[in-house]
Order: sequence, then C-alpha cells, then structure tokens
Amino acid sequence: MRIGLLHSRIRVEEKLLLKEFAALGVEVDPIDVRDVKLSLDQPEPWRAYDVIFDRCLSHSQSLTIATILEAWGIPCLNAPGVNRICGNKIEMSAVLTQRGIPTIPTHVAVSPDAALEMMESVGYPTVLKPPIGSWGRLLAKVNDRDAAEAILEHKSTLGSVGHGLFYIQPFIEKGGEDIRTFVIGNETICGIVRRSDHWITNTARGATAAKCEITEEIDQLSVAAANAVGGGLLAVDLFRTKDGDLLVNEINASMEFRNSSEPTGVNIPNRIAQFVVDSAK
Repeated sequence: MRIGLLHSRIRVEEKLLLKEFAALGVEVDPIDVRDVKLSLDQPEPWRAYDVIFDRCLSHSQSLTIATILEAWGIPCLNAPGVNRICGNKIEMSAVLTQRGIPTIPTHVAVSPDAALEMMESVGYPTVLKPPIGSWGRLLAKVNDRDAAEAILEHKSTLGSVGHGLFYIQPFIEKGGEDIRTFVIGNETICGIVRRSDHWITNTARGATAAKCEITEEIDQLSVAAANAVGGGLLAVDLFRTKDGDLLVNEINASMEFRNSSEPTGVNIPNRIAQFVVDSAK
C-alpha cells in the first residue's frame, strides 16, 4: 500500500499523522503542494498511490489538484466534492439547509446595498463572514447600521472576489462556548467544548478546550451534518442556543486536532490514519 500526503507544510498535525502511519507499517510520501506539476494527459505517476490524503491548507490549491486526481480515478480523502462544499460557507449552508440539518439562518447578497438591506432585515447584532476562510479570520459582529455601512464600504473598496459576496447570519448567543466534534466515517469519535470571553470561540483565537461528552443528540447531529456534505474525515462545529437548541455552525474538511487529543483522551491522529488505510484497502 502506498499513500500520498498532500500538504502545504508539515505542521504538528502532519507530524503526528506520519508517526501513526509509520506505526501501522504503511508507506506515506509527503507531497508538497508547491512542487506539484500536473500534465492532464499523464496520470501514470499518480496511479502509484492507493489514495491521496489531502492536508493542503489552501482551499483553491487543494480543490484543483483533488479534482484532477478524481478525474483520473485516483481516490482522495476527503473527496474534492466534500472539500468544495465545506470550503465555501455559502455552499455549505445551502446544502445543510436543503438537507434539513438544523443550522444558523443564512442570508446572501452580492452587492453592498442589498447586503445592508438584508442586515437591517435580520436585525442587529448580525454576523458578517467571508465565504471562504478559516481560523475565525475576518469575521465581524455588526452591532448597528453605522458599523454595517462602514464595514460594507471597506469590503467594497478592497475589491477582491471574496469581498464582493456577503454571507450574513444573525448573532447567536451561545454563552461563550461552542462544541467541535470529530466525525470519522459514521462515528463521532470525540469532541471538545471551546470556551472564550470573546464571541469568537476558535482555539486559533485563544479559546480553551475541554472534553465534551458525546450525547446521542450531539452524535446524531454531527454524523447527519457530516453525511450531508459527503462524509469522510470532518470536524463539525455546533452552537447551543440560549433556548437549548443545537445548531450546526460550520463543517471543516481539513480538521486540526493538536489541542484536542489531550482533553478528549482519544488518539485522533491514530483514528484518522486507520481510516485512511482502511479506505485505501
């Protein structure tokens, strides 16, 4: 068996994964995305791999390479369709809503004027997110019309494609915490509660992590959300509202877990490596 590990750089997560693959006696070739060259009529070098395990940080690079590999019949984890949905918040929210998964009401506009009208309709505070992005970057909690007008003007002036699409949600009061679950196949293997004094509860922004007890409700919603986007190796972010309702916030297709194995007591990289090996078989 031969596995290719597509990466942008070897982070803590990739080091842990390589260690677990070695313990399983599986040959893994790290493939730096910056070195990848693809001639569309020459798939043979890539057919040496039983599966490509995609850990690339760039959504566009990951999706481009995985789409070509899939066209050649070379399996990828996660599948490019899963990465495409999870990597674009608009598409992800559309899929979750269409599948009946409890999620945050989402509104989309493609002009600043329409976005302002939508934010006024949703009511303040409202949350404005970039359609593509991670680690809690460029999120804005907008408390009034003055702030909305200023932020929309800034985004319009910046002018990139990502700043011309407006992904709008009501602010959910979640009591300073959220839940991240780790779903592998059809199993929620563990989860963490992320707590912060800031309204953004990403560990990348300083939130602390503690073990989350996986109830039947959490398990069923996590697995349903993961399956809605195509399944595989996914991290599901959940909000508990002040009324006690559990909502899916986001689904992440390239999960980070360096801060999660210790509090949960679950060897997450081992479970991931085993799933990749089983899938390759």
